[in-house]
Amino acid sequence: MSDHRGGSGVPGGSGAPGGSATHGAHGGPKAVAARWAAFKASPYLPAVVLTLIVAAAAGLFAGSYTYAMANPTPRSIPTAVVGSPGTPAVKAFTQGMEKALNASLRLTGYPTYGRARRAVDEQEEFAILRARGRGVELDLSGASGATVAQLLAQSGAQVGRAAGVDVRIRDIKPLQKGDPRGLALFYISLAAVIIGFVGAIQLSVHARALEPAERIAVTAAYALLGGFAIAAVVDWWLGALRLPFTESWLILALTMFTSGMVFTMFNALIGRWAMIPTWGLMVLLGNPSSGGAVSWPLLPSALGLVGRWLPPGGSVNAQHTAVYFGGHQHAFPFLVLAGWSLLSCTVFWVWRHRHPGGRETAPALAADA
Repeated sequence: MSDHRGGSGVPGGSGAPGGSATHGAHGGPKAVAARWAAFKASPYLPAVVLTLIVAAAAGLFAGSYTYAMANPTPRSIPTAVVGSPGTPAVKAFTQGMEKALNASLRLTGYPTYGRARRAVDEQEEFAILRARGRGVELDLSGASGATVAQLLAQSGAQVGRAAGVDVRIRDIKPLQKGDPRGLALFYISLAAVIIGFVGAIQLSVHARALEPAERIAVTAAYALLGGFAIAAVVDWWLGALRLPFTESWLILALTMFTSGMVFTMFNALIGRWAMIPTWGLMVLLGNPSSGGAVSWPLLPSALGLVGRWLPPGGSVNAQHTAVYFGGHQHAFPFLVLAGWSLLSCTVFWVWRHRHPGGRETAPALAADA
């Protein structure tokens, strides 16, 4: 019996360590590495990565727009002064305004009202201040920035009453009736930016066979048609804005082309993850800092500076001047858009061998046959 028990015990004893070794192999480093390799080859890895990216993008999107637009705060508002800023009424009013706004009015003296008005038309100044009897006259430009004009109008009336200064406020460059808050130009520029790179994404999915030169040409074609559609709907159909149609159309078309080529550039450089830098540059950073929804003097200083150099800011700036300050258009916003277009096209062309698409060559087709 003892031999029987011992014989039965030996296999059991020798089998237990063997079973443990086998189980350890399944849970060892090699097994973990095999599972990780299988996970990387499965569709679950990009799904998990996209889930994390979408969640982060949602938070960043809300954060960037809230940071820029939820509580616009003045820092330095360019203001023209006709005559001497030392006039008692003007001095008392400006000191009261700076205290009320917790910001400075960046005063620039002009010898005549005509010179000051021209500075407003050139968008160098946001308001004109001049003495009028014992009081002051504050001329605002709603078209220069609706948020700035509204803030100056509200604070100006309160400061005048508190300082005992008679203040006359008027809007010398009002917004159009169909756009009382000055947001329509921001919306049409936003549409051009987003549809511009969405169109490029769709080309990479549904028209992969396009060669690099053909892709640039098709991007230009849908930009021209898309810009025309945006301008026609806003002006002819809805009547929200009276646009200088040809100029506004071409600005929108250039915006769409630039946005599409920015995505195309990143698509050639980093492939399927091109949406991340495109979204970050054009939407998370570019649109909140464009000055369309909140005027640049009310934006955080870094955003106000950077926004002018990005495609959304260039688009809003060019469109704003075309609609409200005709005859005073600047070259800078067009140079910004053209510069980004040229950079994107150049990088894409230089790296076109990494273009994720294109038609197969004839020898390759023959070899396949």
